[in-house]
Amino acid sequence: MDRNDCLNTLLTSVQKPARYIGGEMNAAAKPWEAAAVRFALCFPDVYEVGMSHLGLKILYEIINARPDALCERAYAPWMDMAEALRGSGLPLFSVESGTPLRDFTVLGFTLQYELSYTSVLEMLDLSGIPIRSDARGDKDPVVIAGGPCAFNPEPLAPFIDCYVIGDGEEAIQELIDAVKGRGRAEALECIAGIPGCYVPAFGVPEKIRKRVVHDLDSAPYPQKMIVPFQEIIHDRIMLEVMRGCTRGCRFCQAGMLYRPVRERAPETLLRLADALVQSTGYEEISLSSLSTGDYSCLPALAEAMTRRFEDKRVSLSLPSLRLDGNLTESLEQVSKVRKSSLTFAPEAGTQRLRDVINKGVTDEDIARTVQDAFQSGYGSLKLYFMIGLPTETLADIDGIAAVARSVSELYFSLPKGQRPKGLKITVSVSSFVPKPFTPFQWAAQDTREQLGEKQNRLREALRGVKCAVFQWHTPELSFLEACFARGDRRLAEVLEKAWRNGCNLDGWSEHFRFDRWMDAFAACGIDPAQNANRERGEDEALPWDFIDAGVSQAFLLAEKRRADAEQTTTDCRDGCNECGLQEVCVRCG
Repeated sequence: MDRNDCLNTLLTSVQKPARYIGGEMNAAAKPWEAAAVRFALCFPDVYEVGMSHLGLKILYEIINARPDALCERAYAPWMDMAEALRGSGLPLFSVESGTPLRDFTVLGFTLQYELSYTSVLEMLDLSGIPIRSDARGDKDPVVIAGGPCAFNPEPLAPFIDCYVIGDGEEAIQELIDAVKGRGRAEALECIAGIPGCYVPAFGVPEKIRKRVVHDLDSAPYPQKMIVPFQEIIHDRIMLEVMRGCTRGCRFCQAGMLYRPVRERAPETLLRLADALVQSTGYEEISLSSLSTGDYSCLPALAEAMTRRFEDKRVSLSLPSLRLDGNLTESLEQVSKVRKSSLTFAPEAGTQRLRDVINKGVTDEDIARTVQDAFQSGYGSLKLYFMIGLPTETLADIDGIAAVARSVSELYFSLPKGQRPKGLKITVSVSSFVPKPFTPFQWAAQDTREQLGEKQNRLREALRGVKCAVFQWHTPELSFLEACFARGDRRLAEVLEKAWRNGCNLDGWSEHFRFDRWMDAFAACGIDPAQNANRERGEDEALPWDFIDAGVSQAFLLAEKRRADAEQTTTDCRDGCNECGLQEVCVRCG
């Protein structure tokens, strides 16, 4: 049986074969022989998650626009496919052409989540590529990684040839030029000279400064997006209206890493929307950013898009909405075609704790925004909260239930003609994870036992709230996330041990094996609580200190101390807070 016949046999034996077959509308089909650089974008999670990631769509377009390069995709196979590949002896392959990943020039992994690290090792091993960088030879691809987790590269460093820190649109072009026509060793030497690139094999440098794309209007953006055969997590057009956030929430890593704020002009977004509606046939456009409600032209843009696409029955959705803005006009526009659920993030249940985390939201803001949502016809609301935040008390946990109760009571207080039919309040609660480059990077995470007790208390408190549904994250997952978020290179041994013990697809609850992780820590003589549950000293050396994310250590420390004093910091739009990015920030400059 030849390779194609063997592959076809495998596809008939696995769940969701559409994850692996390729051939989707708008997928690239470039001739292999004509490309000097063959790039595989690898997402260490399953197809439906990876296909929803905007960053990969952008890089896919950029690389395939080059006449000297081609780009294909690969995703972490589900357990059944991984077993089938090992049983047949076939290597992991790209979606577009079915080419083994080991035949590509470069493999590029995006690191969105610490619990995807074992899937990186799994994908390399299934490809027949040595998992450790120092074991690879000249015929092996250059393995690079980027994304938010790359800002602490050390736990995964022995497995990665090169990290790209920060925005990738410009850096990816320079990286392709560096590998073109060169062997592995020479290519890595060239890559090490690219700003924002870190090659662990060459040692830890004094500083690696993140890359920043300053002008989003001139930055490449997909005119076409691949349309999958199966349903994916975000099955719609994604339009990035802005990058970065001015709010300064002290727990939020993305809000710090993606500074400074940069916006796309409404005319640019309308042009992109026209092209993407035409090329994909999608009937929903999501206006995407960390805080879409803060986009300065949102009301005008929502009105213009509604007017342009209403006849085509193309709707708008607004994720990541702020609770302290006036969204009435925008909500009225996006609800004209069809209504979906709305998501808001109070984050904490009391004003005191919202001040500690610098959320900048009051109970009055919550009431006003929720009433606007109800009067605009939205009856399904999702409220995001965190538990385990620094300084949290049980009164703050009870406050979460109180917020949900106030939303429910507000709905039932409205006359029937002024409220939508059917109320659903989803209270989604995650556990605080201290992250690098935030004012809380020094904070201790609550123990698993403490987080479990708080979840139980909240579950009981929500029982009396009409139409409330409780969702929560497993404390063990958050504990492991914190271990690797703040870990150093010693965790690479733990990671490899856990993977060899069968850990893979750890973000999926049905595959998460916490006992095997604890066995791996024990075998390596490392106490995971030292990474997760220990408060760091302000003068302690941190594994990521050699990365320059733009925000200064002095600013983060000042914000930490303001949090301890329950003091808020103003929004960057109301005046520069001197975070360290003044020289590149349009608002400050």
